[in-house]
Amino acid sequence: MLQGICLTLPLGGCFLNGDKPDPALDIPNAYLAGPKNPAVAQAALPTLDWWRGFRSKELTEIIDEARAANLDIAAAVAQIEQADAQSRIAGAPLLPAVGLTGDATRARSSQSLGGGAGGASESNKLSASLTASYEIDFWGKNRAALRAAEESAVASRYNREVVSLATVASAANTYFQVLAAQDRLRIARENVASATRILNLIKQQFSAGTASDLNVAQQESLVNSQRASIPPLVQTLRQSEAVLALLLARPPERVAIRGGSMRGIAIPRVTPGLPSELIAQRPDIRLAEAQLASANANVYNARAQLLPSITLTGEGGYQSAILKTLLRPESAFYTLTAGLTQPIFEGGKLLGNLDLQKGLQDQLLQNYRKAVISGFTDVDKALIAVRETALAERLQREVVNSSQRAFDLSDQQLRAGTVNLITLLQVQQTLFQAQDALAQARLARLQAIVSLYQALGGGWLPKPAETADAR
Repeated sequence: MLQGICLTLPLGGCFLNGDKPDPALDIPNAYLAGPKNPAVAQAALPTLDWWRGFRSKELTEIIDEARAANLDIAAAVAQIEQADAQSRIAGAPLLPAVGLTGDATRARSSQSLGGGAGGASESNKLSASLTASYEIDFWGKNRAALRAAEESAVASRYNREVVSLATVASAANTYFQVLAAQDRLRIARENVASATRILNLIKQQFSAGTASDLNVAQQESLVNSQRASIPPLVQTLRQSEAVLALLLARPPERVAIRGGSMRGIAIPRVTPGLPSELIAQRPDIRLAEAQLASANANVYNARAQLLPSITLTGEGGYQSAILKTLLRPESAFYTLTAGLTQPIFEGGKLLGNLDLQKGLQDQLLQNYRKAVISGFTDVDKALIAVRETALAERLQREVVNSSQRAFDLSDQQLRAGTVNLITLLQVQQTLFQAQDALAQARLARLQAIVSLYQALGGGWLPKPAETADAR
């Protein structure tokens, strides 16, 4: 037996070194679409309460309530409690298992075996004892299991931050959709009123014989087209309000969104920092890192299961046939046992478990690498979107200004009789489309900024323990 232990010692020594895989991360010096100057890059990282930068009191109230009441966040908190309990369970084998046993037995033998009534006998047995067993964690198997459970508990905390960040971003985007729908509804209704006013003017000219029936029909078509655009916008508004209610864990009937206009929303400034900072900033990357660290510990545990286990067992207490002598010194007893178990053949179960854990380790390694690369990709995409949507909004506002000026001039000239109706109708339709496109461009810009905050892991402070083993 001692020889067997000596033969396995070198193998156990290999476990202490481990074979944690190298993630082989390629971290760029700067974002492709970001500022190249590191000083500028660090000037405006996301704050913990980045949504306040939009300067909307109602948005802040909605996000604060969502963070406190959202059901997905509550479920993530429950997962943390489960993971903590699993850590305590995994740590139990590192301590002795102690139990208290008490027995009281009365026995009477058969008379027929004793040759008559005088042959029968009765006896009592009373016992009280403590039992203790402990497995010596010689190879670190139980410590590895505890480490895996602790890393899973850390991962559950990062998962809560991932869910919280997604909830905040969803609440902000949905609120902006409500504002955009309200803006587009106002534009559509104002356009209906404007088109109706011109329709009445054309009808007057038709009655006076200065306009044709075709002119009336064309303007009626434009008015009806504008009216037809209103129901889809109302649908979008009501559905967005219902989504906000779900994020707040309330039925839609219990939620009233005041809204307003996207013109009242400030545009905050944010720069992405350095790519090397993103690994610490984004909770989903830290989640993947903790999961990989847990997988590393599980591989260690699976290998240690191939080695002998040493168990110490002890029992001590009192036994007596009479209660009054149970606790006397002469009634005391004890047993001490040491055992060694070496797996020899289990049908490939242990080796299969080792291969399984190594496969899971490789899978989580690739997930970790993907999370990091996806983080860089998300930031670059968001930076491009912020830059281009800002440009698109500015250009579209110029389109609206030019179209409004053309419409005003055409309207004046129509009243003066110096322009035909065909020109007015074309200019009017161009203005309506430009105003609606501007509202959509503003929404796209606001949502791009939210995407950038989310890509940078904004609103989260890295508090959970470091998982350096994953690196």
